[in-house]
Formats: sequence, structure tokens, C-alpha cells
Amino acid sequence: MLRPSLLSNRAIALQPSLTLAISARAAAMKQAGRDICSMSAGEPDFGTPEFIVEAAIKALRDGVTRYGPAAGDPQLREAIANKLTRDNGIPSTAANVLVTNGGKQAIFNLFQVVLNPGDEVLIPSPFWLSYPEMARLAGAEPVTVPASAETGFRLDLEALEAAITPRTRLLVINTPGNPTGRVSDRDELLALADMVRRHPQLLVMSDEIYEYLLDEGVEHHSFAAVAPDLAERTFVVNGFAKGWAMTGWRLGYLAGDSAVIKAASALQSQSTSNVCSFAQRGALAALMESKDCVRSMATSYNSRRSQLVTGLQAIDGLTLVKPKGAFYAFPKLPEHVEGSMQFCEVALEQEGLALVPGLAFGDDRCIRLSCAVSRETIDDALSRLGRLLSA
Repeated sequence: MLRPSLLSNRAIALQPSLTLAISARAAAMKQAGRDICSMSAGEPDFGTPEFIVEAAIKALRDGVTRYGPAAGDPQLREAIANKLTRDNGIPSTAANVLVTNGGKQAIFNLFQVVLNPGDEVLIPSPFWLSYPEMARLAGAEPVTVPASAETGFRLDLEALEAAITPRTRLLVINTPGNPTGRVSDRDELLALADMVRRHPQLLVMSDEIYEYLLDEGVEHHSFAAVAPDLAERTFVVNGFAKGWAMTGWRLGYLAGDSAVIKAASALQSQSTSNVCSFAQRGALAALMESKDCVRSMATSYNSRRSQLVTGLQAIDGLTLVKPKGAFYAFPKLPEHVEGSMQFCEVALEQEGLALVPGLAFGDDRCIRLSCAVSRETIDDALSRLGRLLSA
């Protein structure tokens, strides 16, 4: 084992992903023969659509196996720009787009090129667990501003603005959201835009990776489209993992001001270089062909999300803000439960139920469950959770 003195300060301070750690522990217990019911999945349970797979296979056979431009395949960048312009209402060109190794690298690259040591990153809570760690890796300080289940996890604009200081550089928003499944409506984003206008030093990162996974009748709004005058200060993070079930392909993108995209491309050229060349042809096919497959998967999630919500609402003691997007539910635990970490450890040991503690997302009173599992698994999980809470 390495002695701490051999590690950098940033390595010592770095916290591993708790969701991945829980999934790994549950998998190890299952391998050892335990009956495990896992609701910790953060990825689709569908296979990648066949036409996308075939596009990548064809690219392999056509010899698309060499280095490519660090910023991404020109055709794919152009297709993403067209999608942003047409579907999201964000006028874009290829110069505004960087193709990255998943959405994580898009966020990491952005933080590295716009943040300086001592800057602050404003993060509404609950949040996706990697935001604070990536801010710290860029030398910045994450500042979390909580929203509560009692208010429907709606952004607390007064608290957000009160947290802004001369050092605040970046605001992170995520809609549809992980872990809550909440979708910000247009009025909420308009009010947020008014706040951002009052602070000209403030940039905005809008994580829209779950944009296609919406409940029936719910609409996704891109912040840069709602506030076009702030488009130069807004950066979109998105990708192909959730909508097209392409998690293992590692295909994301960052979109925004061309000067920042150029800097992020230079950073990528000195780190990972280009995203896998033939995988990018699969992403191109995803954008160019019908989205029927995406709609079909979203419909399935909607049905299973409804099943999960109905079951959670029937369990005494839980408080649930009904999710309207993504594939998660984030119920609040009963008051007598001490904390989410201890609760999830007991759930795994006593009931073989793998959940993700809300502590990882900035709210120790909640737990995250995924509906990207079979209907049978959802029913099984609800039974185990009900037994645990009634004990």
C-alpha cells in the first residue's frame, strides 16, 4: 500500500464514487451467494439499439480505427450542433462543441479550464455526487445550497443568491435531475436567469444528460434557450449514455462559447486525446436516425417509475417528491432513522437490499432508488424496504 507521503494532496483528499462502491459491494455479496436485490443502478437496463451497434461495426470494417481530432469527429460535432440548434433552441456550430469520454469528462474539462484556485462553485443540493469532487480537483471550493423534500426540491433562489460571493465563478444546474428525478419548469429557469443576470461574473453549467427521459406531458427546457442573452455564459453537458443506453461507449459532449471549447479541446489533447473513433460513428448514427428507440425506452421507464412511486407512497413513514424525469426516486426517510448511510448498510446486511444513501448526494435524510430494473425487482425491493421500515 502506498504511504500517504507518496500521494499528492489532491489524491489524499479525493473521495471515490459512493454509488460505484455500493454497487461493487452488492455484486461481491451476490457472487458469494447472497440473495441481493439491487436498486442502485445508475444506467439503463436496455441494450444499445442495434442500428447504433451496426454503425460502429461498419466503421471498424471501414478502417475507422486511427487517431482522430482531439475535439471529436467533425461530422459528429456538426450533428451535435445541429441537434442543439434544432431540438434545444441553442444556436450552435461545430466550433461550439467538444466530444468527450462521457459526460464526466465534459464536466471535468470545463471545470479545469474556467476555474482557478480559490474560486467557488455553487451547487444546489441534492446534487450528482461527482460535482463537488470535480470542483475540488480544479482547485475550487464547492458551495452547496440545500433544497428540501418539503419544498419539492425546488431551487431556493434566495438562498442561492445569498451564497454568491465575489469568488463565485460557476453555478451548476441539473435538469432532469439525479438523484431526485425533478424537472425544472420554464418559470423556475426564468427566475434563475434573472438571478444570474445580476452577477456578471457567474457562469452556468447545465447538465442535461437525462433530457429524453421525461414523464408523459413533462417538457425539458434548456437554460441557454430560456435565457438566450446568457448563452455565452452557459455551458451544456450532455451525452448518449442515458437516452440511447450507451453507458459503456463513453460518449458525451460539452457545448458553449467557442473560446472555452477550444481551451477544453487543448486540455483533452494533452490528456485522453480523441474519443474512440469508431464509437463516435455509433453516436453519429444515434443522432441521424429515428429516435423511436429513445421514446420506447422512456415509455418503459415511465411505467416502471410509476410502479416504484406508487409502492413507495404506500410505505408508512416515507416522504416522496414524485419524480418526473430520469429513472430515480429519492424518498425521505422517517424521522426516527438516524441517517441514510447507516440505513443503507442495514438494508444491505439484513434484507439484501442495495440502495444508495442520500448522503452521497448532499441529503442524509433520503435514499435513492432506480427504476432501471425489472418490474419484479421493483416489487421485490418494495417488499424488502417495507419489512425493514416496519421492523
